[in-house]
Amino acid sequence: MVANNKVDSLSYDVEAPPPAAAAAAPPPASSSPAPARPAAPVTRQGTASASASVLELHKVSVPERRTTAKALRQRLAEVFFPDDPLHQFKNQSSARRLVLALQYFFPIFQWGPEYRPAGVRRVITTSNTVAVVAVAVQGISYAKLANLPPIIGLYSSFVPPLIYSLLGSSRDLAVGPVSIASLVMGSMLREAVSPDEQPILYLQLAFTATFFAGALQASLGFLRLGFIVDFLSKPTLTGFMGGAAVIVSLQQLKSLLGIVHFTSHMGFVDVMRSVVNRHDEWKWQTIVMGSAFLAILLLTRQISKRNPKLFLAAAGAPLASVIISTILSYIWKSPPSVLGVNPPSANMLTFSGSYVALAIKTGVMTGILSLTEGIAVGRTFASINNYQVDGNKEMMAIGIMNMAGSCASCYVTTGSFSRSAVSYSAGCKTAVSNIVMAAMVLVTLLFLMPLFHYTPNVILSAIIITAVIGLIDVRGAAKLWKVDKLDFLACVSAFLGVLLVSVQMGLAIAVGISLFKILLQVTRPNLVVEGLVPGTQSYRSVAQYREAVRVPAFLVVGVESAIYFANSMYLVERVLRYLRDEEERALKSNLPSIRSVVLDMSAVTAIDTSGLDALSELKKVLDKRNIELVLANPLGSVAERIFNSAVGIPSGRTASSSA
Repeated sequence: MVANNKVDSLSYDVEAPPPAAAAAAPPPASSSPAPARPAAPVTRQGTASASASVLELHKVSVPERRTTAKALRQRLAEVFFPDDPLHQFKNQSSARRLVLALQYFFPIFQWGPEYRPAGVRRVITTSNTVAVVAVAVQGISYAKLANLPPIIGLYSSFVPPLIYSLLGSSRDLAVGPVSIASLVMGSMLREAVSPDEQPILYLQLAFTATFFAGALQASLGFLRLGFIVDFLSKPTLTGFMGGAAVIVSLQQLKSLLGIVHFTSHMGFVDVMRSVVNRHDEWKWQTIVMGSAFLAILLLTRQISKRNPKLFLAAAGAPLASVIISTILSYIWKSPPSVLGVNPPSANMLTFSGSYVALAIKTGVMTGILSLTEGIAVGRTFASINNYQVDGNKEMMAIGIMNMAGSCASCYVTTGSFSRSAVSYSAGCKTAVSNIVMAAMVLVTLLFLMPLFHYTPNVILSAIIITAVIGLIDVRGAAKLWKVDKLDFLACVSAFLGVLLVSVQMGLAIAVGISLFKILLQVTRPNLVVEGLVPGTQSYRSVAQYREAVRVPAFLVVGVESAIYFANSMYLVERVLRYLRDEEERALKSNLPSIRSVVLDMSAVTAIDTSGLDALSELKKVLDKRNIELVLANPLGSVAERIFNSAVGIPSGRTASSSA
């Protein structure tokens, strides 16, 4: 209902008291109005006594007035500093603040003094297991996936873990190369530069792209803009990684079949055409060895899934495969595939020339993907062990790690789920595992590299296929179909885009569909007609709660979204359509015509000037039809804007009315 023709100042409580309580309640005093409550006794069929229909109105309480500077400061603090990082420095001495600052920027000073030497033996055992994965799978195989020399992958398992152990806030995150970043870097750079024909230029672009990836990650953390990575939704990543896994697996057919002249394109059609056209180059020895080791690796993977206690045995299968295949390769005198150690690469970074744009684009793409994966893995294990991970500190740690790594012959690295899972399964609880694992990799680099001299490419391809096949989440896609069709569409679009067009195009299509979904939800907010649930004082959606009944002569509409310029006119149109339908229903059922439209705004988190104008226009339309408009339960920020608008009631005025 409206008092003093100022609808924006009124509140209508949509929770009705029992009829007896409403009848016994005395009329409110004008100086102290009672909370507004509809007191109509409603039966299950929705009938009510019109004479007993009483509505009390009261002025909406407005939050304490704030200056523009104070409001802006509070808003920026919520956006960029939701964790309130400076709270721990309050009421502390200067010396204590210095210690807290060191612990904040270098978490090793926080857990380091508490570390006990008794756990060193377990950490060494754990780190040896992780080093197996680092050397056999992620060090050698993922570097090949990025079209880089295998030694680059081993360097990426040495320098970055040391830096992360100083700066990272996660106790369980094990750092190293990951499949998705390796795939994206390899596919994007290979489209412009051949790693076989121009290996030096390819290395320069890989290191430069790694530097730009680190700079982007560190900048997002420093500026506290980590929420940007949230635009890569889970459905998008599910489809993207599934398509990427198929593409990667198809690329390994070159080594599994022994083909020499293979296509440089990544598309599904081009790869299959090359496989068929080059059937005369297939080698039966390579096919037998590759198929045998691939079957063993897939079998151990399935065993570890069914029996988690055998996870470490499955993790050691790649190293065993490398050793056995190396021995067989030496017997057959196959050509070596792992070469010497690379020097530091600071002099190979290039920031000029025609390929800089490609390096920046690759760095941005791989940086965002690796950052998303690293933070997700860190938060996953943090939730298991009941502690918090600072997302912005993680971004800075991963970014600085990659920037430094680009100067030490490393490519993009981040938190690896497989390494972290091995570390967690072995019982490691601190970042010491990264330090010990890096030391083990260093030993491999210095003394054990000749053992990998004859490691054949076919076994590396088998390891890659085993590693990336887990990225194909069929159950996750099926769940998306059941839950949200638009999310499923984004997933399928990413999958087909990567498979049939290109990696970056598939990701771009999926992100575009995700953004379209957001725009659709913003421009077409959900509105529902609400009714009283019998036996309660709650008004709920009549479509969801079939027992809920409408109040005669009232149309209660729940607005379940913020009201912005993009959806304000839709809101007006939708309310008028609801009003038309309710009037037609009332006419057919011989019920009283609608006298009041109540907008339940308890779920409206924000409103802008266009939304306020739309409500004013709606009021004008309803006034012409002698229908009153009531805004119910506006939140504090919404009520504040209503009162600050031109149509708000000045502070201190009260209003009540009955009908």
